[in-house]
Amino acid sequence: MTVRTGTRGRLGRGPQLAVWGLTRAVLMLCVLKVFTVPGPDVTSDVSVIYRGWYEVLREGSYPLDDVTWQYPPAAALAVLSPDLLPFLGYATAFFVLALLCDALVFGLLLYAGGRPGGRQAGVWLWVAGVPLLGPTVYARYDLMVTAVAVAGLLAGVRHPRVLGALAAFGTLLKVWPVLLLVGTAPGRDTRRSWSAAAVTGAVLAAAAALALPGAYAFLTFQRDRGLEIESLGALVFHVARQFGWEGAVELRYGSMEFAGPHVALVSTLMLALSVFAFGWLLVWRLRARAFERHTPAEAAFTAVLMFTVTSRVISPQYMVWPLGVGAVCMVFRRSGMALPAFLVLVATGVTLLEFPLGFAHVVASDAQGVALMAVRNGLLVAAVLSAGWRLWRTTVTGASKDGAAERVRPAGRADSPASAP
Repeated sequence: MTVRTGTRGRLGRGPQLAVWGLTRAVLMLCVLKVFTVPGPDVTSDVSVIYRGWYEVLREGSYPLDDVTWQYPPAAALAVLSPDLLPFLGYATAFFVLALLCDALVFGLLLYAGGRPGGRQAGVWLWVAGVPLLGPTVYARYDLMVTAVAVAGLLAGVRHPRVLGALAAFGTLLKVWPVLLLVGTAPGRDTRRSWSAAAVTGAVLAAAAALALPGAYAFLTFQRDRGLEIESLGALVFHVARQFGWEGAVELRYGSMEFAGPHVALVSTLMLALSVFAFGWLLVWRLRARAFERHTPAEAAFTAVLMFTVTSRVISPQYMVWPLGVGAVCMVFRRSGMALPAFLVLVATGVTLLEFPLGFAHVVASDAQGVALMAVRNGLLVAAVLSAGWRLWRTTVTGASKDGAAERVRPAGRADSPASAP
């Protein structure tokens, strides 16, 4: 009986492995330019920008004179990572490492989904979602950061300190993984994860400052960023251009941004929305009473969606963040995030249509470009509203109705797919 069960489990993974292998082969052929994807060359960020940073970093400094360097100090590790494969060219090595990180996430989700109380929906979300972003997903280091986040959330089910350490490392890679700590259960889990994050973050931050000069120059460059044309706030100006708005699209800080009347005002309003999102998360944290094994992932998913939607920049590669965290949510059978995760999946597909396929239309703010941005960002808004409502209902409203106190299932129960054997 045991042998048959194991055989069924292995056979059940066959379709997932086949689809993953086929779609990733196509992605690799695209970034290696065996296949040509219409639109801008998405690989130039690696072959030109990352490669330029790589040369500067190898000389012993962060790229202090390059305003496109807008990343925390540990991002240098991603830029330098092709040294791990010295027998390959820089860009090819980077793409291979992105593929390996993709495989790591796939393997983690596959393992977690096969545990008691788990399900394979999270695996399929990842398998389908990543190729929907097109070759861009392998031509940026965001997938590497997402792999760290997924590993942290799954490990945190049993090991809060590991979650804290990986969240801190991810934060120094690209800031947003700090949101993984939003939903840790009050008490021992929060103390362990947050203290591990504080210690790990302090050590890594100090090491970065001592290792190379200019580790925190990115803060100034980020502060000066404008309103990128793919952001939610930019929809105002896409529509305004149809009515004679006297502004323009300019290449600034490595991305296409709006410049002209009232852009600064809308940028400020987007920052205010981010502050509001932070306030909502704080209120939720104070009022939440029912914490289950999947709550940290659901809270992180909601938080990542909030700060993605309210960002002044929603670059295409950002979509891999909620995709990865949403896949972790969907690994848990009891998770209620199916609808927002599906909306993210659809939004990911629309993102490919707007970049790189239809990016010229987005830059021109013509009817097709405006429609693509309205649909993509509308789906993200719907996803964040749905996720927030579901998180509040299950942890605050539902807990109040039931008179429930904190509910954290003991290790090894059915709602713990990531538990160790």
